[in-house]
Amino acid sequence: MNELTFQQKQDYYDKVRRSNYLASLRLEGFDTSRADADKPLPTRESALKKHRQNPR
Repeated sequence: MNELTFQQKQDYYDKVRRSNYLASLRLEGFDTSRADADKPLPTRESALKKHRQNPR
């Protein structure tokens, strides 16, 4: 059995993370598409900045 490299493990984790993120958006009622999986995820800092600018 071949051992996976760190880079392969990291790529797999990123792929699963994106998939889970899009699935959670769909469950919350947002429209998503397969093309959204290719877009980079927002960073924590950019998400915090956006929410601080638009408080409810």
